[in-house]
Amino acid sequence: MQGVRYRRLVAALGGMLAALAGASPALAAAPQSLLHPAGPQAEELAKAITWDILAITVIFVPVALLALYILARFRRRPGDDELPPQVDGNPRWELGWTLALIVGLVIMVLHPLPAEAFFERLPKGEKTLTVEVIGHQWWWEIRYPDYGIVTANEMHIPAGTPVIVKTWSADVIHSFGVPRLGGKNDALPGRVLKFWLEADEPGVYQGQCYELCGASHARMLARVIAHKPEEFDAWVQARQNPVVAVPEGSLAAQGEQVFRGLCAACHTVDGTPAKGTIGPNLTAFGTRTSIGGGVLENTPENLAVWLADPPAVKPGSIMPNLGLSQDNIQALVAYLQALK
Repeated sequence: MQGVRYRRLVAALGGMLAALAGASPALAAAPQSLLHPAGPQAEELAKAITWDILAITVIFVPVALLALYILARFRRRPGDDELPPQVDGNPRWELGWTLALIVGLVIMVLHPLPAEAFFERLPKGEKTLTVEVIGHQWWWEIRYPDYGIVTANEMHIPAGTPVIVKTWSADVIHSFGVPRLGGKNDALPGRVLKFWLEADEPGVYQGQCYELCGASHARMLARVIAHKPEEFDAWVQARQNPVVAVPEGSLAAQGEQVFRGLCAACHTVDGTPAKGTIGPNLTAFGTRTSIGGGVLENTPENLAVWLADPPAVKPGSIMPNLGLSQDNIQALVAYLQALK
């Protein structure tokens, strides 16, 4: 019976190590898995993590097996009246395993250094895209200084192009990271930091804030949407020429009037009188995939829920419950969804 317990324990430890090493499909497919890289930065980071896991495993497994053997072999049994012979020590063995651990630790420290240098290297002499990311409680402002574009919570980039990301904060300390693309950087008030990321293939990559920053820290999400280069160019062109006109007399036109009366002081919509800077820029809002700082998918139903009571969806939200009537909510939904 005792042997069965030990075998089960060893099997459980083996399963945990296999999962950490990326053998678990569920873990590998997780939206923010460090072990499922999708860019050169993330690839280097995954290699460093895998190396550390293997090195720790090489040390841990023999020690764990030896400990289990000692527990099984030298445990006190019924009828044993005396303790086993006591050993004061063995200098050779003690020196040997101490040196082995030191060598192992030195290797673990030195091996990731090339990867760290890779992380610090900002691409030079090649085509890059610069994006500015400003942390707010609790959403991300995304700026493209070369294109004059400002958006929120969703970063659009061309696949296969290094993106230099400049981060800072408008209030408290935040931290912007997208694990599958590699890299994570603090967003500090009054200080600009840089790192870079790159997506190998088009796709949507999940990120979020990694620094405890208040009540809705866990709901401060981000998405990086990587396009084919020509599709990214089309996105830039469309974003620089947004469609803001709505048919006269339509529900969307009613929503525009409600928006100008209640929302324009806090939000900007390019091409309209709305020039507020307190909340996210809502230009081309209808093309976004998420709302509420990434908490909800951008659907008319979810948008209505958000407008009815933002703090209920995102505790501490700076956008208050405006006490909107259902008619005003439906009109605002129609207007915001029409912004392309």
